[in-house]
Amino acid sequence: MEIAGLDQERFETVDALVDTGATYSMMPAAMLRSLGVSPFARREFRLANGEWIHRELGVARVRIDGRVVITLVVFADERSHSILGAMTLEQFNLAVDPVDMRLVPTSAIELQA
Repeated sequence: MEIAGLDQERFETVDALVDTGATYSMMPAAMLRSLGVSPFARREFRLANGEWIHRELGVARVRIDGRVVITLVVFADERSHSILGAMTLEQFNLAVDPVDMRLVPTSAIELQA
């Protein structure tokens, strides 16, 4: 995947782990700031071990296979892996194929009233 700030033309390539259990995508804070992504809020997150932490949230452009979406990103500490989270996957209409270890297109579901 590639990531850029809202007002930046330059995208940076990121090797990210796909984590369908993570709500938002997450990148190292220094990289996000270097791309012009600014935090707009601070939220509480629960880790897999049950611990609660606070992290900043920002808005960035993400590009996968030439398609671009605007998505929320979490400012992670520098030792954390970059994560492609469930919300960004859904924005791209992508699902995980665990057998072939790849992302596959899926259709969006619209709620009928």
